[in-house]
Amino acid sequence: MMNKKVLTIAGSDSGGGAGIQADLKVMCAYGVYGMSVITAVTAQNTLGVQRVEELPPEVVAAQLSSVLEDIRPDAVKIGMVYSRENVEVISEAIERWGLEHVVLDPVMVSSSGRELLRSDAAEAMRQILFPKVTLVTPNVPEAGKLADFLKGSLDKEADCGSVLWTENMAYAFSEHWHTAFLIKGGHRKGAPADYLYDGEKGIWFPGRRVETRHTHGTGCTLSSAIACNLAKGYSLEEAVQEAKTYLTGCLENSPGIGHGHGALNHLWKMKIR
Repeated sequence: MMNKKVLTIAGSDSGGGAGIQADLKVMCAYGVYGMSVITAVTAQNTLGVQRVEELPPEVVAAQLSSVLEDIRPDAVKIGMVYSRENVEVISEAIERWGLEHVVLDPVMVSSSGRELLRSDAAEAMRQILFPKVTLVTPNVPEAGKLADFLKGSLDKEADCGSVLWTENMAYAFSEHWHTAFLIKGGHRKGAPADYLYDGEKGIWFPGRRVETRHTHGTGCTLSSAIACNLAKGYSLEEAVQEAKTYLTGCLENSPGIGHGHGALNHLWKMKIR
């Protein structure tokens, strides 16, 4: 029975591999009721992002009000926010509605290198959004940008992406923004282990690298899966572990669609007739 509800707040990917489209596929796979608030519309495919059009903040606010006045989500996933105004609208909604189990994937750059977050939006996200969410899920490059922001708080002797550097980053981020951080290791050499620091303890989640070019939307997929698990009552540690297992299956069963960084198979557990 589909009785858990998850809201995604993100951009639209016309190619269907990431953003809102990927999030809703994940929610379908997890058997939860998916809802969406679109922050921007992208012209995008597996080869890259050709155009981005942000939605006016009043339209984002109207979508949030429309959903939240009628249906309270059990968890929320936030992806591409793009503008400072959208960050402010989303932050206000979290506070006004007392939203819980909020997972933020701080999308900054597409896999093809296109900027998906304005500089003033990045500052606003750090200042007003990070402290209001349950979990932030940066990859190593995104964590590196956050490390540059904190400057002297981290061990500069450790190599970027190393075990020591990752552990120091997660701890410093959590202490500074008072929330949990999951540093994703997909960009690290070797096995893609992720590190979670929840404000009290840290834990490594070992992973197995899947050799494939079909990796479009991995960050969206993982954060949405974590949100679905939190909606179902999993602990944060359990939610991350199960989501990683699911993502590995999405990669292993990718359908080979597209000429670039291809799409995942979000429905690999389902029997398709």
